[in-house]
Amino acid sequence: MSTLQATLGVLMAILGCLSPVTALSSPEIDKVYRLLILDSQAGSPYEDVRNSLIETLTLRGYRQGENLEITHHYIDNSVSLGVEILQREITNNYDVVYVGGTVATISAKNALYESDVPVVFGAPTDPIGIGVIDSFDQPPKVNFTGVSYPVPVKSRFLFLRQLMPELRRVGLIYANMPQSHSYNKWIKALLKNDPAFSDIEVIFHPLPLITGEDGDELMAKMAIPVIKQMNDRVDAFLKPNDQLGARQHFAEVVEAHGEKPLIGLVKKDVVADWGATAVVFPCLESMGRQLGDMVYKLFDGMPIEFIEPRWPARFGYAVDLNKTQKFGINVPVGILQLAGENIIR
Repeated sequence: MSTLQATLGVLMAILGCLSPVTALSSPEIDKVYRLLILDSQAGSPYEDVRNSLIETLTLRGYRQGENLEITHHYIDNSVSLGVEILQREITNNYDVVYVGGTVATISAKNALYESDVPVVFGAPTDPIGIGVIDSFDQPPKVNFTGVSYPVPVKSRFLFLRQLMPELRRVGLIYANMPQSHSYNKWIKALLKNDPAFSDIEVIFHPLPLITGEDGDELMAKMAIPVIKQMNDRVDAFLKPNDQLGARQHFAEVVEAHGEKPLIGLVKKDVVADWGATAVVFPCLESMGRQLGDMVYKLFDGMPIEFIEPRWPARFGYAVDLNKTQKFGINVPVGILQLAGENIIR
């Protein structure tokens, strides 16, 4: 058995977005628990993770309007706005602060680092690089813990290698955001240090960050000439691990103007027909359950130093067989088995 096959076998054992919520102790009677939520931006992936977190708390017995009070803000990818909101809100005696995404986590680092309030981060790309934790699966160093966002770079490139064995050049167009810088650094380290990927070259191209509700759409339009220039240079496009990659518009413009397959970042890239050919994605619902359990434990009185930060527990796969046929990709049976119901025919 090859190393790749063995790795996929291990991954298969931990895949799936369905995991049970185990029974734990109930909330205190006559107490109202207060949760402050700060999301980097509206929409996916933050909404998916947040909804699953709240659903998990509901299953634990924490219900809005009864014994759970939630205050929720969006910060439109503005660190300064996030800091302003946190500094204003923190006087209101919240039991836990939850921050969704990289920008919100940076805001919390600037406003709440080493404070008395526990902070749970959800879906930042690089909480170690941000400086809120030292490592995963070890006790947090201060008042921050949570779950990071990305599928590990090596797992993503193993998927690429399995799907397209002859792949040599990958185009990666990305937004100028902190999470992009971290993720791209990990890609460069992988290609430099792992002999299994030494024959792959990634062509990086940055786009200036545009904030606002239509920011990802405007950035996607800016990417069109870059896509056209890369068509003859790459074997595939890779969706970036940032706001541009998490939304629909970039996948749409690659499908419209690209001549090579796009490997997505989120499940909807394939199953909602956004335009990607295939994807290995973090299970957002599972991530929300991990985070809901962390918030529950803090509500239940567990000190944050006993709640270790984690990578996402589960990943999923999706494949569009219409697009793989178009690009002449022969999808291995193992990937089809991993994708299960997430196969578009």
